[in-house]
Amino acid sequence: MPEVRLYSFEHTELAEILIKNLDVHEGLWGIYLEFQFTATNIPTASDGKSFLPAAVSIVKKIGIQRFDQPSNFTVDAAEVNPGGVKKKSPK
Repeated sequence: MPEVRLYSFEHTELAEILIKNLDVHEGLWGIYLEFQFTATNIPTASDGKSFLPAAVSIVKKIGIQRFDQPSNFTVDAAEVNPGGVKKKSPK
């Protein structure tokens, strides 16, 4: 059987995984990405003498953030990770 080398997730699937991992039980949540942008000169030929300016975007952080309104981007934590209801012990 071949070795699995890639798992990919939709935005809402990743939000659900993080909600469960963080033990969040209420609210609408969606994926949060924080980017960092910079510029540099990159070589355009193998001789190392030709360069062009380029923009580079870096994914700095990935997380979840709370939303006020539902959308195709949000997950309801109460549905995907309901809180445990404590049962009263019998007397």
